[in-house]
Amino acid sequence: MIDLSGKSAVVTGGSRGIGRAIAIRLATQGADVAFSYRGNETAAKETAAAIEALGRRALPVQADVSDPAAADTLVKTALEAFGKIDILVNNAGVTRDDLIMRMSLDDWRTVLETNLFGAFYVTKAVTRPMLKAKGGRIVNITSVSGQAGQTGQANYSSAKAGLIGLTKATARELASRGITCNAVAPGFVLTELTQDLPENLMKQLTEATPLARFGTTQEIAAAVAFLASDEAAFITGQVLGVDGGLVMQ
Repeated sequence: MIDLSGKSAVVTGGSRGIGRAIAIRLATQGADVAFSYRGNETAAKETAAAIEALGRRALPVQADVSDPAAADTLVKTALEAFGKIDILVNNAGVTRDDLIMRMSLDDWRTVLETNLFGAFYVTKAVTRPMLKAKGGRIVNITSVSGQAGQTGQANYSSAKAGLIGLTKATARELASRGITCNAVAPGFVLTELTQDLPENLMKQLTEATPLARFGTTQEIAAAVAFLASDEAAFITGQVLGVDGGLVMQ
């Protein structure tokens, strides 16, 4: 039984999709949850209400983590509210897909700055409080695109591959203080982003997945909750694929 009672968590990009499922799952297991959202206040309020309905404290913070000052503010706000941060989940991400020869420099930069730089900024901000507490769990949401590459996603694949390197470096740096850092690599997951894909592409992606289906946001959240728990105390620097067998390494 995963018990996160008395723990406090920060989830970036927690208002929708995988981020929302993670925030709610951590609350279900007993944690208070602060989460960032970029602009969708309605979605943020819905996530906060779902967390509070579980009897946990919710703290929505409007913050674009690609801005280092906003990342610092997110962590400071959570520390002021909860007194500590036991768990950080770097989930915030964007896509700007295009072929390399057509990809604009802005689209390259935007994806790297949110998906990779943002995770670094928030990790950097929680490092000192976690070191003082002599413990903590950091979970980064990477992707099969970061492991295998994806046509039309040079920016996203690069950012998610970079996140794997960041995960391993963070794990090595912080291990002596009882802080673990791992990554979860989702495969194709049913979210608002994927539900509108053309039927033939959905069929193609399903056929490429050995378990022959898309994953759910709850399945990703379950893996994150495990890595954030005491049960995973001896696991660090790992990438856990939750992808139906799509990428086997």
